[in-house]
Amino acid sequence: MEITLKAVGFLVGSLLLGTWITPRLFSGAARLRGSGVLIGVSLAFCFLLSHLAGVAGLAPIVGAFAAGLILEPVHFQRFGERNIHYLEDALRPLVELLAPVFFVQMGAKVDLASFASKEALWLALLLTVAAIVGKQVCSLGVLDRTVNRWAVGIGMIPRGEVGLIFASVGASLVLEGERVIGSTTYSAVVIMVIVTTLVTPPLLKWMLMDRESSPGGAGPEI
Repeated sequence: MEITLKAVGFLVGSLLLGTWITPRLFSGAARLRGSGVLIGVSLAFCFLLSHLAGVAGLAPIVGAFAAGLILEPVHFQRFGERNIHYLEDALRPLVELLAPVFFVQMGAKVDLASFASKEALWLALLLTVAAIVGKQVCSLGVLDRTVNRWAVGIGMIPRGEVGLIFASVGASLVLEGERVIGSTTYSAVVIMVIVTTLVTPPLLKWMLMDRESSPGGAGPEI
């Protein structure tokens, strides 16, 4: 409960402070004419919030998540003259370089013996079912009847890098001499991430094609 309150308080405080700081921060950065200013300022801001989250006793990813909420495209409008309208466009080369490294690192932590154990496979099955069913339950919150709520639910199924990060953090924590997340649980999470990532594209394609081919013409907008 304490960690939850701390995380909520950190997010709220970061959003309130960030919405006041970021316009001034990027307004000043836009006056600089050097290359890489947008990336440098954005990464520095993200690393700062990640560090503050760690100081507050939270996982650094909480600070990175808060930075992602704060760094809205509106802050980059003054960089439009340099053909940069979105931070994602500027970070794409860096992401393409580091993403494979991240997934290789996460995969290297898997104990192949537990990866093939019955306990890990059964747990992975339960986690996968929970991930799929849980997202379909969440899709019921889509109240607009013109929206394909099942497609929204299917689109939320993948449990990618965030799930791996939390599993990795849990595997590195020790409580009373035992790891919070053991090798069997970590392997099950990795299997669940792989399965949910692979099944989503064909399911989503099938869902959209089914709605488009149904009587009445094209499916609803999502």
